[in-house]
Amino acid sequence: MAAIRPTRFAHVVYRTHRFQEMLSWYEAVFDARVQHQNPIMAFLTYDEEHHRFAFINLDLLKPESAEKNGHGLIGTDHVAYTYGSLNDLLGNYAQLKARGIRPYWCVHHGVTVSLYYADPDGNQMEFQVECFDSKEKANAYMSGVHFTSNPIGIEFDPEDWLARLSGGAPPSEFLTRRTDEPASPIRGALGN
Repeated sequence: MAAIRPTRFAHVVYRTHRFQEMLSWYEAVFDARVQHQNPIMAFLTYDEEHHRFAFINLDLLKPESAEKNGHGLIGTDHVAYTYGSLNDLLGNYAQLKARGIRPYWCVHHGVTVSLYYADPDGNQMEFQVECFDSKEKANAYMSGVHFTSNPIGIEFDPEDWLARLSGGAPPSEFLTRRTDEPASPIRGALGN
């Protein structure tokens, strides 16, 4: 019997001591709107789904909790969101940068080009674009020699890529990882 798999991303629930700051961040980054909010919980969405994010206010639910500022290793590492094109990914980067929100890691994984961000609580997310035009090609790349030699990827400068795209370079020029070196260190919670 074949495994039953989800067909799309549904939602993520975060526990936070920075309730209002988190809501504001997600509204800014995703242009999300609040579907429902009370003092303990809030539900936000950015599309037709009833909610994509939910937040639990630990200041009210667990006010005695001592760990208010720690960004520990236990919990969600990151959640990934796919963009429709490299232009969309880098356009979003420019919009967020204008709001003072910058990625902590920009890496070409070979199978995706990815920008990693952390919200005010340190929850990590990957905004990505696929490098291949089919799932079969992407899967073949992941079982091939290039991915095996560097499964993490190569860091890149999104400012350089934006300038080159604005200068007329085709997006396809960026989607093929042309080298496997130098391998990027892992950044974010696992790299700190």
